[in-house]
Amino acid sequence: MTQGSRWSAGRVVVVALLSLVVLLAGVAAFGWGQYRAFLDRPLDVPAAGLVLEVQRGDHLGRVVEYLETQGATRNDWRWRLLARLQPATIQAGEFMVPAGTRPLDLVQRLESGEVIQHRFTIVEGWRYRDLAKALLAEPRLAVDPALLAEDAVMATIGAEEAHPEGWFLPETYAWVAGDTAIDLLRRAHGAMRDALAAEWSDRDPDAPLDSAYELLILASIVEKETAVASERAEVAGVFARRLSARWRLETDPTVIYGLGDQFDGDIRYRDLRADTPYNTYTRYGLPPTPIALPGRKALAATARPAAGTAMFFVADGRGGHVFSDTLEEHNRAVRAYLDQTRDGG
Repeated sequence: MTQGSRWSAGRVVVVALLSLVVLLAGVAAFGWGQYRAFLDRPLDVPAAGLVLEVQRGDHLGRVVEYLETQGATRNDWRWRLLARLQPATIQAGEFMVPAGTRPLDLVQRLESGEVIQHRFTIVEGWRYRDLAKALLAEPRLAVDPALLAEDAVMATIGAEEAHPEGWFLPETYAWVAGDTAIDLLRRAHGAMRDALAAEWSDRDPDAPLDSAYELLILASIVEKETAVASERAEVAGVFARRLSARWRLETDPTVIYGLGDQFDGDIRYRDLRADTPYNTYTRYGLPPTPIALPGRKALAATARPAAGTAMFFVADGRGGHVFSDTLEEHNRAVRAYLDQTRDGG
């Protein structure tokens, strides 16, 4: 081969190489443009958003596979490139993917751990059995019902108390996917112990209570006797004075609690005479356990009852109560209430 021929062949190779470089650069530029467009394009999710549950150990590829089944995106090379260029440790949990979310937004959301928070409310005045029923009705908090039984739940949550009544603070609690009813009960129990300890340390020193548990018991009675916030301290005051005077408390909610499933919604005279450990018409002092879950306001009112001279109270037919100093005054208030109910007032 002549020198000219070699130069000619060399030029062909150079041209070919340059052409290949140009082609590859064009392909790369096109691919990069596609990738940039992919990053700017929102996922195809409904206007209301898409709930995405990430299990422990999932990686971005598995998440994208699920999104593809929902029609939100295509699981192709662009996601794999994003995973290489933006490596992320995604968190487990339940995430809301709102409309307008772009691929990089999704990765950042999964990495941040901004999971969906649900709410569960423990209602003031619920019995423990009401709480257990409500927890079992929430399938995402599901546990073996036997673990929530009254004779098992305190051991289940690792509590030292034997009886669950009264020991869970009425509040609204946030929970996330993966939490169980046991997790929520542990938090509510800890919250009640803290709230009770705070009120006990700040109690009226003249309150006729010998322990924080007695405060919890009496607060549960106050909780069941009135839903009127302004009356709680007055009701607590009546009970405190009756305890100090060694009178029976004579409060219907304790009788109802003692009747258990026998209570049909209507308390009768014979019920007031049927002796149980919770019948405060037949027994002196406090019942052996709380009768409900008292809220913070009932705890505070019981720890610091209102001063006064009233020893009796009865419903006024309008949601509140009439307070009386003497039995004679109380009997008049009772007759007025009965007349009002008979008249349909």
